[in-house]
Amino acid sequence: MLDVSTINQYYGGSHTLRGVSLSVAQGECLALLGRNGVGKTTLLKCVMGVLPVASGGIAFDGADVTRLAPHQRAARGIAYVPQGRDIFARLTVEENILMGMATQPASRARRIKDEVFELFPVLKSMLSRRGGDLSGGQQQQLAIARALVAEPKLIILDEPTEGIQPSIIKDIARVIHMLRQRGDIAILLCEQYFDFARELADQFVVLSRGEVVASGDRSAIDGEDVRRHLSV
Repeated sequence: MLDVSTINQYYGGSHTLRGVSLSVAQGECLALLGRNGVGKTTLLKCVMGVLPVASGGIAFDGADVTRLAPHQRAARGIAYVPQGRDIFARLTVEENILMGMATQPASRARRIKDEVFELFPVLKSMLSRRGGDLSGGQQQQLAIARALVAEPKLIILDEPTEGIQPSIIKDIARVIHMLRQRGDIAILLCEQYFDFARELADQFVVLSRGEVVASGDRSAIDGEDVRRHLSV
């Protein structure tokens, strides 16, 4: 579904991504792991098209998307839940969710499917509340719901557990698990919370200083080499 091939990226004179490659298949969750500042968010922004790549390629659903703009990638089926959530504080919960349908054809009815409220029941009772009035955990659920209404083929989640209370973390884990079981969506999960990622990932990639230093399937994710690269 997603194939990132030896991409390089720079911030000024700083070489932030160094020949990074990874692949995420349909129905699979790949966990992107690493300490703060190693290039994880930079990589996700490159996949989404927010940042350009200096070299290498990004293919999605069999097509080269390396030079496409973010809105063009979104229209092809890539959804991005950024670190910090970036919900629209002055819009209502309902309006925030409907914004996720912006890439769909104008002729299509703008209606929130019941599935969204099955995944995030708390949002149904908050549709008229402003996004900025929600707690951090509720905003995270809203941001994921907004991404899912676009019916993506790939969803990118950047640190979804950051600053979130344990009960909401469990809810988010439940949703990711359900999406994996559904089998029609690829998940790229960037995460600092090791135990959370370990429970959900089929594959993993560890970054250090902009390079892939470890990768494999879930049977190897608890290895000493992985923990060494994640320890402070």
